[in-house]
Amino acid sequence: MTDPLPQGNTIGILGGGQLGRMLAMAAARLGYKTHIYEPGAAPAADAAAAWTQAPYSDHDALRAFAAACDLISFEFENIPAAALDILSGNTPLFPDRRALEISQDRLTEKSFLTDLGLSTAPFAPIDNAADLAAALAVTGTPAILKTRRFGYDGKGQARIASPDDAQAALDDLQGAPAIAEGFVSFTREISVIAARGRDGSVAAYDPGENHHENGILATTTVPASLPANVKTDAILIASRILTALDYTGILGVELFVTPKGLIVNEIAPRVHNSGHWTQAGCAVDQFEQHIRAITGWPLGDGSRHANVLMENLIGTEIDSAPAHAATPGTQIHLYGKTDTREGRKMGHINRITGPA
Repeated sequence: MTDPLPQGNTIGILGGGQLGRMLAMAAARLGYKTHIYEPGAAPAADAAAAWTQAPYSDHDALRAFAAACDLISFEFENIPAAALDILSGNTPLFPDRRALEISQDRLTEKSFLTDLGLSTAPFAPIDNAADLAAALAVTGTPAILKTRRFGYDGKGQARIASPDDAQAALDDLQGAPAIAEGFVSFTREISVIAARGRDGSVAAYDPGENHHENGILATTTVPASLPANVKTDAILIASRILTALDYTGILGVELFVTPKGLIVNEIAPRVHNSGHWTQAGCAVDQFEQHIRAITGWPLGDGSRHANVLMENLIGTEIDSAPAHAATPGTQIHLYGKTDTREGRKMGHINRITGPA
């Protein structure tokens, strides 16, 4: 094991949202400073030593930011390639560009997963209207069209109930390169949060069971209602992906549980909403685990000491935070966002529901 990054060094974080905020707080616990790069509003900057507010097209700002940091990480995937070239030129970037480039494009991601021998939903690329019929012949209907890039929380998606809906669904995506995915008949949606250190060591948390509403994660419950062998298989899948990517940091892997086995939905090369439960359920949560991984600290083992229900506070649900605070065994995590909007993640609660 190499020596960890010395205390007092600076970790650059690309993105200024709630994930960056919680990463900054975890870094501070280990004695590090953080520097946020965010073009817009930055709740993460409230917990950081510095904030560069500039667009990703500002190459001078990117160079200055990189020079001020000892290593760089990120809280979201959609960072332009030209910016990555500058940022990673002389400053280490964790996870590295390969993981980002794979996760930025849904077609590239699905192809990567199937090349590993992992199961995914049937999929096919759609570059124009002429590709629709051939794509739906692969996926069948119902299906879902997704933009290949820049989609999250249900955005950039359109459902197809029958072939007659296909053109209207494609029109909804406004000409963006797309991918068609067949629907998967599943019993549960789960996710595994796993980490790989700079020395190649791997640690994984227990799978969480996820419930979505309107395309946005509403709750994650741990433990998931799964047989032991399925939990093991899910963790092994995450470990396989980490190793194939020669990855450093936290990775989120979303999976469908089906009668025929586990199907990988998508991967996220960063800390993940469905891993927030670790803040109440584990000695080392996903945010500290990520900081440990990228700075060369030993990883926490990921073991769980409590059962936890994580619930997102979406939009005006933030108003219920004081009532939740009065409930025993409940953590409140508010993100410092001043603008409450429908569908916007404003905070979350972790409720301990019993011992592990």
